[in-house]
Amino acid sequence: MTADANSDLAAHILVVDDDRRLRELLRKFLSDQGFLVTTAENSADARAKLASLAVDLIVLDVMMPGENGFDLTAALRSQSNVPILLLTARGEASDRINGLEKGADDYLLKPFEPQELLLRIQAILRRGQSAKPSPSPVRREPLNLGDCRFDPSRFELMRGNTPVRLTSAEVGLLDILAKNPGTIHSREELMEKTGGSGASGLRLIDVQVARLRRKIESNPRFPRYLQTVRGRGYVLRPD
Repeated sequence: MTADANSDLAAHILVVDDDRRLRELLRKFLSDQGFLVTTAENSADARAKLASLAVDLIVLDVMMPGENGFDLTAALRSQSNVPILLLTARGEASDRINGLEKGADDYLLKPFEPQELLLRIQAILRRGQSAKPSPSPVRREPLNLGDCRFDPSRFELMRGNTPVRLTSAEVGLLDILAKNPGTIHSREELMEKTGGSGASGLRLIDVQVARLRRKIESNPRFPRYLQTVRGRGYVLRPD
């Protein structure tokens, strides 16, 4: 399967891992799938590459000497919406949740099958494509969420005149909820529509909801707009 059968340009992926052997294996595998691949051996190298290159996705190892993958994710997320897929040998749920809370779009536990990595990359890139304005003439009206305003036609969240940074996963989830405001969506439904699976996919939905609340709500502990309906799921209730 090619990187994107519907695109004239291959997606550009930055692979960041201090393990030279794995880095080269990933470079070859992803290149064979049709992606343009750049590699970096650590966070400093990645920062240098990103200063001069535009990438569509970053595959980032967590356990690296110096600045680790969690810290680099947090730093990048404060500056950019570029999707980040974390690779980690740490299987504890708290570590995976930490990565998602730092702003990663997904994570993959080492060791992994290359095909699973490919599927996760494709899912993230699809979410990114769905978050781009559509040429459809049908315009959806913006939703007011307190100090924030979400324009689903532009996939843009604003607080006043200031854009609020969202990951591709956050945009995708918010858009699903915004299509039917006031409608309760189960966690399973949201997971299926965002390309997740299993218990980890359900937990990912919870983490993304928590991140969206921190960006939308004046008091995320007592949400006014993105609410939990106990035993049923989540609902978006705009003004």
